[in-house]
Amino acid sequence: MKRVAVLYGGISAEREVSLSSGTQVVDALRGAGFAVIPVEVGADLGAMLAALEPRPDAVFNALHGRFGEDGVIQGVLDWLGIPYTHSGVRASALAMDKAASRAVFAAAGLPIARGVVIDVGDLALADPLALPYVIKPLNEGSSVGVEILREGTNRRAEIAQEWRFGTQALVEEFVAGRELTVGVMDDRALAVTEISSAHAFYDYESKYAVGGSRHVIPAVLHPQAQAMAMELAVAAHRALGCRGASRADFRYDDTQGEPGRLVLLEVNTQPGLTPTSLLPEQAAFCGIGFGALCTWMVEQASCRE
Repeated sequence: MKRVAVLYGGISAEREVSLSSGTQVVDALRGAGFAVIPVEVGADLGAMLAALEPRPDAVFNALHGRFGEDGVIQGVLDWLGIPYTHSGVRASALAMDKAASRAVFAAAGLPIARGVVIDVGDLALADPLALPYVIKPLNEGSSVGVEILREGTNRRAEIAQEWRFGTQALVEEFVAGRELTVGVMDDRALAVTEISSAHAFYDYESKYAVGGSRHVIPAVLHPQAQAMAMELAVAAHRALGCRGASRADFRYDDTQGEPGRLVLLEVNTQPGLTPTSLLPEQAAFCGIGFGALCTWMVEQASCRE
């Protein structure tokens, strides 16, 4: 019987999301016949390493956020020679760094929003772009720290003063329209989901609170836009060098009619696996149950790539 250690929890702002993902994965892998070793990760790296002895056949990486999906834990597992799920060091680090991933997408000819990296202290002095615009931490996921500044809103000084995500931030033009996402398994795009929320955008609460958002799958789009979103998701997965599963997020500006403008926002190399997460929902839409999805991820596990 294959022994699989599931890493979950972690020390990022997304710890609670990871705990939820990991709990689901543990149950699914046990149901699929694996010998599962749950490892709740905290600040003590030595304790995590001890929990990986004797060495498992594979690690299911259910960590989210910094230190879990930014190449750090991937490097540790590469050092130990333990195969793990999801992307390797380089793809994980690139995808988590929004400035770096934007550069990769631009070089690959993928459509991105107009944007600039700023020193957060300068935000209090002037608008870095014409309103409306979005300000994002460079190295956080799950919409942690994201703010939208619109006409008539003067919160620049407040945001700059309360910012706790490093000295720099990414500022991008706000793209009107609809929120879309596409899950990818290896080189296969699963489906296009439209996400709607009562909140200003698809924020942390919308993503993980029950009833926080509404998912329409498949999204009701012009066929050309539907095909393009799936093509771009796979292209972004390849451009970063991802393996296993990923999820690409888009804005779709159809305010002037369809087909509209698709803008790639980011690629998530560790898509959530919680009860409200999008990747499992898309996999199920394609006939792939949660247990089969998790099993496939273990089968794709690798290291030192």
